[in-house]
Amino acid sequence: MKLYHTSVGVILEKDHTSFLLQGSLTEIINRDHLYQWLSAQDGTPIAVDWQEIAIYAPLESQEVWAAGVTYLRSRDARMEESREAGGADFYSKVYHAGRPELFFKAVARRVAAPGEPVYIRKDSKWNVPEPELTLYINSKGHIQAYTAGNDMSSRDIEGENPLYLPQAKVYERSAAIGPCLWVPGEEISAGTAIRLEIKRGESAVFTASVQLNRMKRTFGELAGYLFREMAFEEGVFLMTGTGIVPPADFSLQEGDQVAITIDGIGTLHNSVSVAPQKEF
Repeated sequence: MKLYHTSVGVILEKDHTSFLLQGSLTEIINRDHLYQWLSAQDGTPIAVDWQEIAIYAPLESQEVWAAGVTYLRSRDARMEESREAGGADFYSKVYHAGRPELFFKAVARRVAAPGEPVYIRKDSKWNVPEPELTLYINSKGHIQAYTAGNDMSSRDIEGENPLYLPQAKVYERSAAIGPCLWVPGEEISAGTAIRLEIKRGESAVFTASVQLNRMKRTFGELAGYLFREMAFEEGVFLMTGTGIVPPADFSLQEGDQVAITIDGIGTLHNSVSVAPQKEF
C-alpha cells in the first residue's frame, strides 16, 4: 500500500484503488501496526487526476536524519575524497565500528518535494546526489514505512576536513524524499534495488544501481541507535546510506534531472538548481 501526501489530503492507494483518508499525515502514520490499520480502512473510492493535484514530500514537521558509510562503496569513496586531508582512516574505522555514523540532515521546510529542485552549494565544485532508502520510524522507534531519499552532498567540502560534514550535508534543499510512503506487510526485501539516473539535457550522464543486501548495517540497528537518547514525538525519517557514488570527475550542474527509483516505492524526480540570492 502507498500513502501520498497531497494538496487534497492523504491519499491511500491499495488494490489499485484510491481512497481519501481523514486526518493529517502524522495522525495517520504515527502508530504501530500501520499496515494492519490501513488494511482495515474502507470507504468510497475516489478518482484521482494526478495532473491536477500537488504531491508534497511525505512528511509534515518530522526531522530527517541520515546514516553514513553503511555500504562498502560509500566507505571507499569517502576515504578517497579525504585522503589528502588525512581523514581517510575515519571512514574505514566507522565502517567497521559497532556504532554507526548518524547525523541530522534537515527540518521539514528544507526538504524538496517530488518535482521540486534540490540545490547544490554555490561554494562547492563537487556536488553529487546520494540515493537512499529512507525509513519512517514512529514515535515508539518502530519502522512503519519506506520512501526514496536524496541525501545531497558536497564532496569537496567534506573531503577537505571531516569536521565540515554539516556544511557539506546540511543546507537549503539538501534533501528530497518521496514520492510516497510505501507500507508493505513485511520488512522490505534485501534484494530490493535502488537505481539512480542523472540526465543532462536529453542524455543520461550517469546511471547505476545497488541492492539493499550490500548494506553492512541493519535497519533495526540504525533505528535503535537513533532512538537511544532522543525522542521524536511525531516520528522521524532516517536515510540509510548510499551504495551508489558517481566517479570523482562527475559533479551535478544546474538543470540536471535526478531520478531515484526503488522497487516497490516508485521514482523520486528532482531537478538541480542553486538557492536564490538572499536580500538582506
